[in-house]
Amino acid sequence: MASFIIEGGHRLEGEIVPQGAKNEALEVICATLLTPEKVTIKNIPEILDVHHLITLMRKLGVKVKKTCNGEYTFQADGIDLDYIHTQEFLNKCAALRGSVMLAGPLLARFGQTVLAKPGGDKIGRRRMDTHIQGFEKLGAKFQVDTTNSYYIIEAEQLKGTYMLLDEASVTGTANIIMAAVLAQGTTTIYNAACEPYIQQLCHLLNAMGACISGVASNLLTITGVKALHGAAHKILPDMIEVGSFIGMSAMLGGGLTIKDTSINNLGIIPRAFQRLGIQLEFQGEDIVVPPQEHYQIESFIDGSFMTIDDAPWPGLTPDLLSVLIVVATQAKGSVLFHQKMFESRLFFVDRLIDMGAQIILCDPHRAVVVGHDHEMRLRARRMASPDIRAGIALLIAALSADGISRIDNVEQIDRGYESIDRRLNLLGANIGRE
Repeated sequence: MASFIIEGGHRLEGEIVPQGAKNEALEVICATLLTPEKVTIKNIPEILDVHHLITLMRKLGVKVKKTCNGEYTFQADGIDLDYIHTQEFLNKCAALRGSVMLAGPLLARFGQTVLAKPGGDKIGRRRMDTHIQGFEKLGAKFQVDTTNSYYIIEAEQLKGTYMLLDEASVTGTANIIMAAVLAQGTTTIYNAACEPYIQQLCHLLNAMGACISGVASNLLTITGVKALHGAAHKILPDMIEVGSFIGMSAMLGGGLTIKDTSINNLGIIPRAFQRLGIQLEFQGEDIVVPPQEHYQIESFIDGSFMTIDDAPWPGLTPDLLSVLIVVATQAKGSVLFHQKMFESRLFFVDRLIDMGAQIILCDPHRAVVVGHDHEMRLRARRMASPDIRAGIALLIAALSADGISRIDNVEQIDRGYESIDRRLNLLGANIGRE
């Protein structure tokens, strides 16, 4: 188990380029199973979750070739279907949340798949109902193996239909889209997730020969085609990493420029940081966070207490609430954070409280942060990263703390952030790895 040793108090300044979007990468890599032809994906982040998925793709029989850093080709012309019924496959799927999106392409192209209980972050329940109900609507049959906690799903021929999703699940929507593109007839998906990651998946599939309309809305219409062909695709910058860099710069910055952020795909993320009083300058696709000694939390127009909450796109992504909470600890004023989508994601604030942050954890979903206005620095501590997003928040806290902190289990951070210690050290941080 690797650890970070962080000496706090060093200012960050310079330029940094965000990695490719992790969540999009997992979706589009799975989508390459839909065709036997070669698909090229660019700007793939070199992170653990992606590497684990690529390893799993190779085990399935996909020919994967790394052409240069961040660019891979995938050719699924020799899939070993027997492998999906092995215990090794189930174990690997159980350790990787993104593996759930293998189900849609396998079902669409080969008429069978196994859906294992997904792994990933321990942030609360992540239901499979949307995935399975969507497949059933398309004509698939499923049975449950209660002993090994997985679903066997089969279909002779998927058929298009109308469906209203019970929740706007991102992975559920992605799975259903990938299953529907090869279905017979027309599929209409209402209450579909419409995150930029889903939009990008649709753009890739359309480039491969699919017929998807309504992209960027919550009403998708998919006319099934007989086969897909090869294509090339470039992954968007990771909006979560962009937000993380904004938060770091606010707390530690001597002036940081975040390059090539694809601002139009960030939604309300910049506005969320501005609500905490952080100044941002937009120069083309770059975001400049100027040096700022103090930042004051805004009030609503009627003077009421600021509340920041998460919501499905185009609302604020829950992945950034942990970063916003850390940033708020050094703001002037108070703010209520309401984490609606997962019931275990705020428990990391206990570590921040140990570091001297003034936070009231009201319940599993709500926390009130009283900012220090930089009058009192956080104290260095030894901590462990519970998940990806809490891990990066603890790293930001440690970078701003007084003294030397240690964060264990940083493999959780490595799952979502590419060489984050090396990249931050180039900006002036002092992070060691052991």
